[in-house]
Amino acid sequence: MKTRKLGPFEVSEIGLGCMSLSHAYGPPPPRQQAEAVLLGALDAGCTFFDTAAVYGLGHNERLVGEVLGPHRDRFVLASKCGLSRGERRELNGHPDVLKATCDESLQRLGVEVIDLYYLHRWDRRVPIEDSVGALADLVAAGKIRTIGLSEVSAATLRRADAVHPITALQTESSPWTRNPEVAVLEACRELGVTFVAFSPVGRGFLAGGVRDVARLDAGDFRVGMPRFQGEAFQRNLALLDRFEAIAREAGCTPAQLCLAWLLHKDPGLVPIPGTTHPDHVREDMAASQVELSAETVRAVEATVNASTVTGARYAAAMQASVDTETLPGEVLA
Repeated sequence: MKTRKLGPFEVSEIGLGCMSLSHAYGPPPPRQQAEAVLLGALDAGCTFFDTAAVYGLGHNERLVGEVLGPHRDRFVLASKCGLSRGERRELNGHPDVLKATCDESLQRLGVEVIDLYYLHRWDRRVPIEDSVGALADLVAAGKIRTIGLSEVSAATLRRADAVHPITALQTESSPWTRNPEVAVLEACRELGVTFVAFSPVGRGFLAGGVRDVARLDAGDFRVGMPRFQGEAFQRNLALLDRFEAIAREAGCTPAQLCLAWLLHKDPGLVPIPGTTHPDHVREDMAASQVELSAETVRAVEATVNASTVTGARYAAAMQASVDTETLPGEVLA
């Protein structure tokens, strides 16, 4: 696996997002299957694992800690705070809550220090300077090594970085979610911040994993996302055949095409695909070996872009919790 810089760390250029092993896409997989995903990623050369306190309200951190704990010296560990308070989900960026959440995460993960600790969402009731100041206190206390932010704008990133150097900014990014191109990628380059792309295969859609929304579990949060609903979903399906054809022409799978496209776009970017299937994790990690021609990159961008994708990425309630820039003409509903 090739590597990239993540602040003071050298990590595999493709990491693993662990959320789906506990949360959001329907019932979690059986424990044995989840272990196979985590250990399979490690064996495939992945050295960057991303979890959060809110994923399964602690379940995901415990899983990652128990399964990967014996291999702690082989990877960089990231977790997040700010979307849970104790045993419940709650957007809360108050310094005392963030510090308490970190202590709980350390215990669940079974570690003394977390390498990269993100503010999962900015709680606008609390100045970003205060929330980041709390994370800076955690650095000084030796509980976390570096600080990250998730789903914030370039302006908020700059405010935060003025309080304490920010190592990484995480936001959804894929051929069908291009919002980071508005301002965040440029701000990251200016400040020396690594951009971490979550949902890099379009919530599974661009990997061909969602051709019939009726088959999604009722607890799958994609059911409530505008891009997966009604006419918008049908119009998006029309893009998928062409995207899959581009992947075949490039000699890779659609998921690998998404990941290779992201890696091609920015040498300071690290995608973190997630999956519940061991075969898929091996497929995703192998995207590190895929080389794309300029013609293929142009074909991807002409086929899937802000003008061809129908529907917002989040429903209104979830959109209200993010601080990211919008694209010209983007409908937030």
